[in-house]
Amino acid sequence: MSTAESPAISDNGKSEPKRAKMSMGNDKAQQQQQQQMEERDFDEETQKALEEIDANQNEIDLLNEKASEEILKVEQKYNKLRRPFYDKRNEIIKRIPKFWLTAFINHPQISPFIEEDEEDALQYLNRLEVEEFEDIKSGYRIKLHFDKENNPYFSNETLSKEFLLGSSGDPASQSTQIEWKEGHDLMAKAKARMAMTGASSGAGSKRKHAMMEKTFFGWFCDNSEPAADEIAEVIKDDMWPNPLQYFLVPDIEVENGCEEDDDEDDEDDDDDEDLEDEDEADENVS
Repeated sequence: MSTAESPAISDNGKSEPKRAKMSMGNDKAQQQQQQQMEERDFDEETQKALEEIDANQNEIDLLNEKASEEILKVEQKYNKLRRPFYDKRNEIIKRIPKFWLTAFINHPQISPFIEEDEEDALQYLNRLEVEEFEDIKSGYRIKLHFDKENNPYFSNETLSKEFLLGSSGDPASQSTQIEWKEGHDLMAKAKARMAMTGASSGAGSKRKHAMMEKTFFGWFCDNSEPAADEIAEVIKDDMWPNPLQYFLVPDIEVENGCEEDDDEDDEDDDDDEDLEDEDEADENVS
């Protein structure tokens, strides 16, 4: 089965601010280059050549900025064209029990964050959506839809996490407040585990354990570092474009495992035959 490629444009909170500030960054670099050329003592011919290279680079930078804008327009167009297919896929996925839970558990970058009790909660996840804003440079949102009637953990039907550019131009994020049901607050349980682990291991390793204890719902609620939200990027750029490849991972692994077992069995049989031949040769010699 072929693997769908992730979109060439990364519209997440981490990369978009860089693009938004491209002109500012180029202006600063140009000023630094100009200052360095003025400070260093070049001969007249070299100075002239450097100034020409600098002017040429300015033209290249302008073209790169124009190319980025054109690419964004194309991506915006195809985001709209892809939407009906994503909607159709989500309707088909509803016929497969625990599809999204299975895909999450099989993803090598998401699975480490899913605790056992979170795995139970995520079985009620029946729809995932990634929606890009009309101006895709400004951000996107991840929406998690749950079976509200049967979910014993929280009363929300939809949990949404948005990534956008704040008023300062820096990346920001915000997420739905989870309405935990009594006795099922997984965030409180995770914090209690972290506190116990930190107390038993000493203050020196608290940071290490805090990193180890980051959970799926902990990620969802954490908006402290939107520019470095790797889980959101993975969901948007890898899981969302082609979740089927991760749902099917166990079958692929089983097939590969069987092939490896067969090879090992063949090797064992060959070894047994070699030993039998050696034994027979020893008997003939004696």
